[in-house]
Amino acid sequence: MSETLVFLLSVLVLVLTGGVAALAYALLGRPRPDAGDGRLGELARLQAETAGRLQAMGEALTGRQAELARVLSERLDSVSSRLGASLETNTQQTVDRLQHLHERLAVIDNAQKNLSELSSNVTSLRDVLANKQSRGAFGQARMEAIVQDGLPKSFYEFQYTLTNHTRPDCVVFLPDKRPLAIDAKFPLEALTALRDAGTEEERKAAAQRIRQDVAKHVSDIAGKYLIPGETQELALMFVPSESIYAELHDGFDDVVQKAYRARVVIVSPSLLMLAIQVMQQILKDARMREAADQIHAEVGRMMNDLGRLRDRVLKLQQHFSQTSEDVRQILISSDKIEKRAAQIEAVEFDADSAAKENANVIPAPIQHRLEAGE
Repeated sequence: MSETLVFLLSVLVLVLTGGVAALAYALLGRPRPDAGDGRLGELARLQAETAGRLQAMGEALTGRQAELARVLSERLDSVSSRLGASLETNTQQTVDRLQHLHERLAVIDNAQKNLSELSSNVTSLRDVLANKQSRGAFGQARMEAIVQDGLPKSFYEFQYTLTNHTRPDCVVFLPDKRPLAIDAKFPLEALTALRDAGTEEERKAAAQRIRQDVAKHVSDIAGKYLIPGETQELALMFVPSESIYAELHDGFDDVVQKAYRARVVIVSPSLLMLAIQVMQQILKDARMREAADQIHAEVGRMMNDLGRLRDRVLKLQQHFSQTSEDVRQILISSDKIEKRAAQIEAVEFDADSAAKENANVIPAPIQHRLEAGE
């Protein structure tokens, strides 16, 4: 950079020298023999002034160059410092973001694993529900869990055999000892076909199949588990899916009404829980009614005991009264004895005083007299 400035200064000096010479030539015109010395002197003076100015300009340029170098150095240091700090900050932010990204990727990886497990579970559940026997076992297991959670073990029985040799999935023994039959049904295939139907004809066919399947289940329950005089007048058909139950009530109200008329009530898991709670309260009230006579007898015996306790308390009060009277008499006797003791003490005190007064008197000789019989 300094070499470039020196080169520029040299070029500038040459240009200025040529300009000064041209200016002198223009001012003085053509040289004349008689004025040669004066012009040469003037030219030398101009050249000296030009050289001085050039030297001053060179010094000024050198100072400016040093100042420019200092300013550039300071600016470069400042820029380098800010650039370093910015790079350090960006590096730290990049590291933090990469770490956060790594954590998020770990979370996403775990979520992906959970989704994979859930997908496999859904696939296995779909495989289970695709089989009628597995689907029936699933519905029965869910019903058994609800019944076991809500009732004591002595009030229900699974696979109970009726007199017609049929066995509902569960019966609940109500207070009149007639069992209420509960049977689990899972009409999934027809509802799946209805959901997957793409045309109007397919939807109609699937809806007709649903009506047929549900009507068959209702007919089987009413024909097998409603025995006059032995079972309750109605039975429960348990559907182990809230969504299927909702679809039946929303889209197939005629089927639900036919089931009611056949004395078969279709219930979902939540409705079965509610029914079990109602049965539990009914059984509790029945036990209270059965124990009412025993409670009445116990209350009577308790009243007799209370009467005897009252008599004994009255007798004890009489004893206390008699004892109080005896104590009062004893206190009276004690007061009398105390008064007599005080009187006796006063008499003894008087006798002692008389003895002290007669202590200085010479007693007269006592003549002995014979008493009669001596």
